[in-house]
Amino acid sequence: MKKLTTFILILLITNAFSQERLNLEECQTLVRKNYPLGKKGALLVKQNNLDISVIKTAKLPKIEASAQATYQSDVIELPISIPNITIESPNNDQYKATLSVNQLIYNGGLINASTDVKKATLKTQQQQVEVSLYQLKKQVNQLYFSIVLLQEKRDLLIAKETLLTTKLKEVKAGVEYGVILPASDKIIEAELLKIKQQFTEIDQNKISLISTLSKLIGKEIPVTIFLETPIILTTFDNEIHRPELKLFQLQKQQIEASEKVILKKNSPKIFGFATGGYGNPGLNMLDNSFQPYYIVGAKLNWTVFDGKATKKQRESLRINKELIENQKEVFQLNTNIELEQQQIEISKISEFIQSDSTLINLREVILKSAEAQLKNGVITSSAYITELTNLHEAKNTLSTHKIELELAKANYKTTKGSPITPKEEISN
Repeated sequence: MKKLTTFILILLITNAFSQERLNLEECQTLVRKNYPLGKKGALLVKQNNLDISVIKTAKLPKIEASAQATYQSDVIELPISIPNITIESPNNDQYKATLSVNQLIYNGGLINASTDVKKATLKTQQQQVEVSLYQLKKQVNQLYFSIVLLQEKRDLLIAKETLLTTKLKEVKAGVEYGVILPASDKIIEAELLKIKQQFTEIDQNKISLISTLSKLIGKEIPVTIFLETPIILTTFDNEIHRPELKLFQLQKQQIEASEKVILKKNSPKIFGFATGGYGNPGLNMLDNSFQPYYIVGAKLNWTVFDGKATKKQRESLRINKELIENQKEVFQLNTNIELEQQQIEISKISEFIQSDSTLINLREVILKSAEAQLKNGVITSSAYITELTNLHEAKNTLSTHKIELELAKANYKTTKGSPITPKEEISN
């Protein structure tokens, strides 16, 4: 029997150490890695590369082929006749096939400026993805600490069940010897059944929360998982490191790149071109036969006046930059207000924890007195269970406040944009 007991103890200890664990930092990393939105970054890069490739095709020669056949109701005729010279008028039916090549020689840097806009746009879009992913952190925090709270509640309930099970044996003996009132043991048995119902409720709630967290972080989490209770170190200051701030900066840079494109659009552009053809007539309109021909040349385009369109577009971009700066100011103000509220919440919960500890000490003294009274038949089992429940609730409240404190700290750091590093995660 002794060997069997030792074997079971070793088995339980081994199982406890082999239980799969997960911490908050890992959850935050997994949600960023596995959440479907994270795949958007690679798609944006692929799309941006294609867009830049399209822009750069402007440097390549453009080749066009065309062919046409026409019939004209009238053609050119000389209004005079020249002796001994016969000038034949063009045919009414005419044919032409051409192959043209156009090559951009100079466009004032418009292609490079347009490419820079696409690159700036990609950085902005990628940072927007980072912002969206970052906003999932508080959702992870809430789910994680809700599961940790259920773990703590279950542990406290186990301790209560163990104490009542031991007390039940004592009460049964007291009832048997007539020291304790009859049916006192039934009251404790009823309380034990109630505890089993509470176990069921806690386990079902944990399964539901783990399922949601599992979907969010993209990893299958077993219901037997043990989530480590983090102790998060915080320093109270208003320094913000949120990804939104970088997004505002990148949006400004994107506008500045767009402004350069607007300026380059009015720069002079030089093109070279060549056209080869075969037709009847050719370039010589007086030769009614199929002839090959070609034309080569260069062309200059320069928008000298655009009705102040460029000036108005630049003014619009300037207003956009001011709007972004305004958004940044609003974001910083709201974030600072939220940080102040969270600091107050952290301080409030910390004070609750101090009073909780004092209350538990008092409840333990009262329960010890109730135990002695129950053993001597002075009070009923109901009165004892009431005091035991009061102590259990006090411990439950303390545990809840401790976890709420760590959640408040985690949310505070998330609001600031500060990471929760592995060094700050210590298992209780």
